[in-house]
Amino acid sequence: MFGRMTIRTLLSALVLLLAAPVLAQTDEFLPLTTPVDLATGEPDREVGELVFRGGVEIAPDKAGIGGISGLEWHDGRLYAVADDGRWLMLTPGDVQGRLVDVALVTLGPLLDERGRKLGDKDRSDAEAITRLPTGEWLIAFEREHRIWRYPSPDAAASGSEDGAAALIVGAADNGGVETLAAYDDGLLVCGEWVDPARPNCLRITPAGAQAFHLAAPEGVAEAGGVPTDAACKADGTCYVLFRSYNANEGNRAAIVELGADNGPKTLAVLAPPLTLDNFEGLAVREEAGRTFLYLVSDDNFRNCDGGERAGCQRTLLMKFEIKGTAPAPGAPPVIAAAPATKATARPGTRPFPEASHVDVVLTTDISDITIALETERAPVTASNFLRYVDEKRFDGTVFYRAMRLDREPKPNGLLQGGTQFDPKRILPGIAHEPTSQTGLTHTHGALSMAMGEPGSANGDFSIMIEDQTGLDADPAASDPVWRNGYAVFGYVIDGMDVVAAIHASPIDPAKGEGWMKGEILADPVTIISARRAPVQRAPEP
Repeated sequence: MFGRMTIRTLLSALVLLLAAPVLAQTDEFLPLTTPVDLATGEPDREVGELVFRGGVEIAPDKAGIGGISGLEWHDGRLYAVADDGRWLMLTPGDVQGRLVDVALVTLGPLLDERGRKLGDKDRSDAEAITRLPTGEWLIAFEREHRIWRYPSPDAAASGSEDGAAALIVGAADNGGVETLAAYDDGLLVCGEWVDPARPNCLRITPAGAQAFHLAAPEGVAEAGGVPTDAACKADGTCYVLFRSYNANEGNRAAIVELGADNGPKTLAVLAPPLTLDNFEGLAVREEAGRTFLYLVSDDNFRNCDGGERAGCQRTLLMKFEIKGTAPAPGAPPVIAAAPATKATARPGTRPFPEASHVDVVLTTDISDITIALETERAPVTASNFLRYVDEKRFDGTVFYRAMRLDREPKPNGLLQGGTQFDPKRILPGIAHEPTSQTGLTHTHGALSMAMGEPGSANGDFSIMIEDQTGLDADPAASDPVWRNGYAVFGYVIDGMDVVAAIHASPIDPAKGEGWMKGEILADPVTIISARRAPVQRAPEP
């Protein structure tokens, strides 16, 4: 959004009870993440047939996130399993098609057939996950080698998948099934070895099981590369992740496209000095004719959180696009403007309708936007905005930025406008009023001050399109940015259709820097004037 912020969709931290014979605890919370580049200074680095589309490092946080060994895309989220017998659901935060955050993590224990936690490492070492067309899930474990069926990751196991049993006969404790990938008419299963004399993969279809050997591609084979995950498109085209490790060089990874006839094609080899770690999870996402791949790394619970040190590893989540599906240079941005809906045009809802407020009308090139400034609940921030209004400092400024978030309902995101640090217009920064103090929140139609850090807000502001409550203050957060959040000071009470129309204006893909690139309007919409609305007086009796 503004300053150092990327994007958050924070839900209140909850402890939920799952539907299982023995109720299990699930945690849901906002993780700490740090953006990472595949190559410094090259936001769209191309490697082979892949184009980098953003990445983050996920801190272990209070839940000890780590050990992630499998990945699956379903219904707008990434599902994963971990070496310590947990399942995870990650909600990615995309801005203009780039992964910039993980907006929410939900996680809980995997359960056996009786609804009990799995216990020691031999039983709990989950390595792969996939969702069947029937809606069931398969999860593979090593050490105590098996593939179990689940109605959903948070439920008790409902049985086993024995079609791949022959593949893991004689497998080493720490070298079993690492790869599960379902598609409309079959299942791909691969083990963590590459001995040509011993097939390492199976395709299981209604016609039977076909065993074959999938060799590691050049670039990882020489360092002992093995398959560690896969994901398939509905037509049976699969993408297999190989990883290798060399003590002198570190990690490498490769992505191999596997046709329905099992013919391999290497899409990319990722090698130093690119940003890499122990990648063990891969998911495929298809959207609007484009194909994206997500990679996640297993930190083996030796996370680098708190500083780099010998032998430490990171939990990295990266997004790539397969070439040939990306728009041509100069084409519209990745996340095009969704048409405004009747729901989008609804006004904002003031949490404290009886609180004192002052209405202001922003007259734009398109039409008017009326806002209620929360002078009682957020007196410092609302009074600052009123000073800009009364001194006509907003007259002639523009709405210039449309952040379009890749999530439902669409359109979704925020619209930013104001003084853009014009030295002739801005006033000194103001004291920060966090939402934990005011009780206000970043719901649909809320106005929030842009800032780099608390105390720096001046004359730039944003209007929320749909709820963006991840921008609220979180007093429990360890990161001071999210502990303070951003300051809400008003709500649009009329003219959200105008806000949506501006938000849908064409983007200039060449404008903007950093995370704002691809978010700047080609033709900014002018705020012709900002004035206090006439006070509506009750009629005399």
